[in-house]
Amino acid sequence: MTPRGELAGRVALITGAGRGIGAAHAAAFAAAGATVVVNDTGVDLGGANPDFGVAECVAATIRAAGGHAVHDVSDVSDFTGAATLVERAVNEFGQLDILVNNAGIISTTMDVATLPEAELRRMLDVHVVGTIGTIRAAFPIMSAQRRGRIINTTSEAALSTSMAAGMAYAAAKSSVWGITMAAARQGAEFGITVNALSPGALTRMSKPYLDEAGIPPGLDLSPDQIARVAVALCRERSRHVTGKVIHTAAGFAREYVLTRVDDSVLVDDLVSMLGQTERTLDTHHEQCS
Repeated sequence: MTPRGELAGRVALITGAGRGIGAAHAAAFAAAGATVVVNDTGVDLGGANPDFGVAECVAATIRAAGGHAVHDVSDVSDFTGAATLVERAVNEFGQLDILVNNAGIISTTMDVATLPEAELRRMLDVHVVGTIGTIRAAFPIMSAQRRGRIINTTSEAALSTSMAAGMAYAAAKSSVWGITMAAARQGAEFGITVNALSPGALTRMSKPYLDEAGIPPGLDLSPDQIARVAVALCRERSRHVTGKVIHTAAGFAREYVLTRVDDSVLVDDLVSMLGQTERTLDTHHEQCS
């Protein structure tokens, strides 16, 4: 690991960086030369029982390998914590060039009929408020610099019916899609790119779902694959790549595109057609490319 990589001189703030994909992000950005702020409260999968040592451990590992990293345990699930985190990065290093929103928890309730309101609100606080809060705090810094890279984390649970997930998790990750598009539009004039990753990787969070799905053996579901794409999005030559949602898994990547097709039907025709045909309604649809 050396600070003379392609991201040398850049400061990267990564939330949820104490384990799994976030830790892989931290290592990859440090290996590319960035100074990394490793943020994680170390909570369990449901958002309880914090362990502040996980962020410190990742930062120490990076430093031991010759990289530059500090750890932070701010809770980004409210605007105050998110602002504190961004302020800490800027006060310590004088700039903020890269923000990776990776912090997340999972919902254990699959049946919407039994979904507790507290569980839903906690999901939205971490995934939605946490993502907006850090962007909100980082935007003035990056706008003044006239440069910035922001990467959010969504999920196939929000992009497709093929992945089983609770409604709270799907709602939270769907929101990240909209946040990404809105932030990409706002950031364009300031040289800020905003993209989202939909990761397919074997982590403590995904293992129960992957085991249930019966993933074939031999697939490379290492979080390192996701981190490679994240670093690539932050290179100088990727400065025009923005508003993208990229799914990466098992060494392959594809872009998700939500688009409105040109052809449409009359409302009267639609009302008559619904329930009488197996034809896929394509006035609005999700397209994979």
